[in-house]
Amino acid sequence: MSTNPQMTLYHCEGARSFRVLWTLHELGIEGYRLVTMPFPPRYLAKDYLKINVLGTIPYLIDGEVRMTESCGIPMYLVEKYGPTKLKVDPHEPDFAAYLNWITHADATLTFPQTVFLRFNIQEAGKGLEKAGVAYAKWFIARLRLLDQTLSDGREFLCAGRFTIADICIMFVLWLARRLGLEKEYGPFKPQTSAYLERMMARPAFAAALKEEAASMAAWNEGRSKL
Repeated sequence: MSTNPQMTLYHCEGARSFRVLWTLHELGIEGYRLVTMPFPPRYLAKDYLKINVLGTIPYLIDGEVRMTESCGIPMYLVEKYGPTKLKVDPHEPDFAAYLNWITHADATLTFPQTVFLRFNIQEAGKGLEKAGVAYAKWFIARLRLLDQTLSDGREFLCAGRFTIADICIMFVLWLARRLGLEKEYGPFKPQTSAYLERMMARPAFAAALKEEAASMAAWNEGRSKL
């Protein structure tokens, strides 16, 4: 384990920034500051725009480092705070697959979820719900690569071990379940559902959830500030 008092993670409950929080727990990094804000922070914690002009989460501060991408930050963390089996090295056969899954997570899978989230939940009633539904169905269809990959019975996506590729991809499935996409437009294939359950059973996942809840409570009670 390592301690880093120079690190701050700005986060919202159940948001993409959870990928970063989970990675911190898997790496055993301690001593960072977690600020969990109401979502979306650009409206509900407006001073946050003075910290991150985009108003998005995650936002990681690590000394002089500033990062905004939920799949890029785990890549930074495993390189900076390794050595760790959470990454796949260039000499390993699954290096390309590892990179592809990490980028596939946001570019192909999380994107349609964000359209549904905006048009059918955050801005429901504006007449754009049909677009949200179309993207929800598109999301389920885009799971076919994951379904096919997991059909051989593998436990993890690549290199025969748990990596941040699993963190990035698993979050998509977890979010889909919480948004009701699995129930309404699914279901997930059996192998994909079983994969999600395995990832949720990891101790670091449970620890990250626990810290998130405590951090959100601290914000609501005025004990946590930007």
